[in-house]
Amino acid sequence: MIRRWKETRQRPRSLRDIMVSILTLTGIGGALALAVLLTLVISPGFAELEDRATEGYCARAVTTVAEFSAMTEVMAREQSKAASDSADDRSMADLLIYRMAPGDKPVLRRGRPGGASAAVARALERLDAARLLGTADSTHFYVSAGHQVMAIGLARAAEGDDYVAVARRLTGRHLSHLFGRRVTISPMAPADTTMRRRAQLIDVAVPIAGPDARPVAAARFQVSREVVLLGRRVLLLAAAASILLLVLLLLMLRRALGRFVLAPLDRVERHMQRVQASGALLPFEDDQGRCEEFGSLGRSFNAMLSQLKDLRERNEIQSFALGRSESAVAVLHNVRNALAPLATILSHGIGRDDMARRELVDRALAELARGDVPPERRTKLVAFVATAFEAEAIARDEVRRQLEVGRDAMRQTLEIIGAQQARAHERPPRERCDISDIVVRNATIARYAQAVSVGFTFPAHPAYVVANRVILSQVIGNLFSNAVEAIVATGRDHGSITVDLASPVEGRLTVRIIDDGEGFEPSQATRLFQPGYSTRTEKSGGLGLHWCANSMAVMGGTLELRSAGRDTGAVAILTLDADSEQDHQIELAA
Repeated sequence: MIRRWKETRQRPRSLRDIMVSILTLTGIGGALALAVLLTLVISPGFAELEDRATEGYCARAVTTVAEFSAMTEVMAREQSKAASDSADDRSMADLLIYRMAPGDKPVLRRGRPGGASAAVARALERLDAARLLGTADSTHFYVSAGHQVMAIGLARAAEGDDYVAVARRLTGRHLSHLFGRRVTISPMAPADTTMRRRAQLIDVAVPIAGPDARPVAAARFQVSREVVLLGRRVLLLAAAASILLLVLLLLMLRRALGRFVLAPLDRVERHMQRVQASGALLPFEDDQGRCEEFGSLGRSFNAMLSQLKDLRERNEIQSFALGRSESAVAVLHNVRNALAPLATILSHGIGRDDMARRELVDRALAELARGDVPPERRTKLVAFVATAFEAEAIARDEVRRQLEVGRDAMRQTLEIIGAQQARAHERPPRERCDISDIVVRNATIARYAQAVSVGFTFPAHPAYVVANRVILSQVIGNLFSNAVEAIVATGRDHGSITVDLASPVEGRLTVRIIDDGEGFEPSQATRLFQPGYSTRTEKSGGLGLHWCANSMAVMGGTLELRSAGRDTGAVAILTLDADSEQDHQIELAA
């Protein structure tokens, strides 16, 4: 299941799927961006309006509280100027009027005696009237009298040093009447105006200041969050309308792309498939083209088909002569690669100098033949002679192994020449062959192709493919030769070549030949199989890879070269038909 999911992800997607994905992602991204933009623009505006409205309510509450106490100050000034305290004024029925002399207790002049008047008298007694008035004639403030809050107006008497204090009870009803909103008086007074926001309401507490500027109570009221709730509804409506408009726009754009872009491309693709299936370079005729660009594309496509038709006719005329020439050059190239190990083996054999070692052995044997040699000297001479004979045996084995490699190279050369004679004018036959065995044989030969140490890693298990054994051996030999040359080009005296055989997939077997040579630029990959092209300027030819690619195509296979760049090595990928009997055995084993 995981492998199927990976294959699905790696499978090329159609242009329609890509466009749908792009439009979908664009719609989602645009909707999110639009929602964020509206949130950043609308919400702060309505929040600012709410803050301004709440601050206005707070300012009105402070003003209302101050006006209530200021009214008592006005009444205190009027009482300080009155000639008599016995006037009957119904508007002053809820007032408490006190006469205060410095150092004496306040005396109630008007009002109902009781708990409230006594509590106010005690509060006034604790105050320093002279300090509160200072240079002014009157002032106002609030005091806490038991469980009640009293607004106090304090004024100097018109005669003498006495003071007149007017006390009036502050209730929520008074403030609600003046403020126009329900207000309650709370003894829990914060130091400053506080606002606590809830889902739909804002709880506001405005402190009521006493004579020393410390709060003695708080006026509490609630402000509705209608502005913010309205802003949220406007935001939701705007976001919904914008998203709906965006979705409609994307649907229209998708329909337009499908009609004016994807549909013409589908017609071009269907025509190309017909050309591929039939092999006939028929012109593209589309009378439904409504776009100038696609009309130009159709004309250019027909011009290209016409040119391809002319090139095909010319190629058919030149293919016979060119094929014979390239085949001859390729055979010579493969013969050269097969004979290259012989030159290395002969060079090793000619370069060996065994005369000096033979003279030393003869001298040692002559000395041992004398009877006057000391025992210690005789022991050393015997050990030397034994070592010399052992080295000679090893050298003979090495020469024998090199001769066997040379024999294989010569046999492969003869097979190449014989196969070329047999297939001069016919398609090479395919047979069941073990590619692992072919890799091992060519790896053994490639070790002696250059004077460098090359380490080969290849699979030990057999892998059967359907191909021409001789041609496949030549292809792998060419690839090994190129890999060794790439290692030599790095300037190192050693390198490695790894052969990897993948499991057959859908009847095809993939072989990967990996080297750590000089590699090539990825942009050169499409030119490597051109005749005469080579990545090294000092090397002439460039026919090996061209011949290998054509030979793989003749056998029903493919050849691909990859590299990540210079000094990164290269990978040759061969794909062939796997043997059906081997696939059946692998399925039974699984």
